[in-house]
Amino acid sequence: MRVNGSIKIYRRLMSAAGKDGWICSSLESVPKETAEAVVIGAGVVGLAVARELAMKAGREVLVVDSAPTFGSGSSSRNSEVIHAGIYYPPNSLKASFCVRGRHLLHEYCRHHGIPHKQIGKLIVATRPSEIPKLSELMGRGVENGVEGLRMMDGQEAMRLEPELYCTKALLSPVSGIIDSHSLMLALLGEAESHGAIFSYNTTVIGGRYEGGQLQLYVCDSKSLTNWDRKSALKPDLILCPRIVVNSAGLGALPLSKRIHGLDDRIIPTPYFARGCYFTLSNVKSPPFQRLVYPIPEDGGLGVHVTLDLNGQVKFGPNVEWIDGTDDISNFLNLFDYSVAEDGANRFYPEIRKYYPHLNDGSLEPGYAGIRPKLTGPMQIPSDFIVQGEKIHGIPGLINLFGIESPGLTSSMAIAEHVADIMNYSHKK
Repeated sequence: MRVNGSIKIYRRLMSAAGKDGWICSSLESVPKETAEAVVIGAGVVGLAVARELAMKAGREVLVVDSAPTFGSGSSSRNSEVIHAGIYYPPNSLKASFCVRGRHLLHEYCRHHGIPHKQIGKLIVATRPSEIPKLSELMGRGVENGVEGLRMMDGQEAMRLEPELYCTKALLSPVSGIIDSHSLMLALLGEAESHGAIFSYNTTVIGGRYEGGQLQLYVCDSKSLTNWDRKSALKPDLILCPRIVVNSAGLGALPLSKRIHGLDDRIIPTPYFARGCYFTLSNVKSPPFQRLVYPIPEDGGLGVHVTLDLNGQVKFGPNVEWIDGTDDISNFLNLFDYSVAEDGANRFYPEIRKYYPHLNDGSLEPGYAGIRPKLTGPMQIPSDFIVQGEKIHGIPGLINLFGIESPGLTSSMAIAEHVADIMNYSHKK
């Protein structure tokens, strides 16, 4: 069931307070409701978790999201790539979830008729100094269990892709592309058919753990948007769930810092990286048949070539670190997603390293996305963080932090892992 008018989750929903004094000090008059399982965030990971808990674990699930519909954040602003599992350190959550998630995703797509295609990917070195990094990626991918990886010299790679320039390349035949919107629709449909309730325009902005009970403070997104940021907020409803999965994406870390009773010391510092995409125009046919990625850069995988299932070619994303975000913007996804036309000037030289025949004036602004990161510029990339009771001491609470790429590929494996944690906790 879908509830589009916020404050109607059981006919009501709620507003909030936080550790910095947002919230009205008197909450006695605020109505309370119980719930078995609450999933915060209706992106692809939240939808996969909701489906897993409702369909396979038999839980009564309530999904809340601050947006007017599902998948409006990072889940709809990415490359729509099914990653193989090459880039991530062996035994990391990113490596294991990506490889496991890829298999689950392919099986799910085949069974549900979700558009996807295993088109393969070339990771390319465009100068001799990059070849050692390519060899490192090859070794890492093999150790992670990625099938079919093959190193090839530049001439062989350029015969596969005549518009390509490289000195050496790593072929990943199991990489692919997916219609992420169709995937999310299918996950949502299955969750709903097994009783999950979705409440949009509903923002969880804080909570409290006290006396063995976790409470969530929820408010109508519209009223939060119109809040003067001076007066105290009063919850419309306090939810008292047995299980909470914090899958709020860009808002997951800011939200966790506003849960009284959750130790601040185990909550990492959030970083945000904006990435823009440009589409290729004025070409009769796509110049590439496969995904083409350069050697990874600081903060991302480099400005790469992606294709959608209609053959549209996109280049991106770049990395623009964002400073000074506030919690309201994080909760309501009020980031700047505009793509400046002159931003293409920074893309041309990067793309021409591997696509030298790219014509001037052929890049048009596409879209932008924001990545929720746990490390900043020039720092070693962080792994996903999945925090359960063993880490923070709060029964029934699972925090999902830093779910950036390969979050789409990993979504069903993350959901499987969350359900396993819940089952283990339930058996204790």
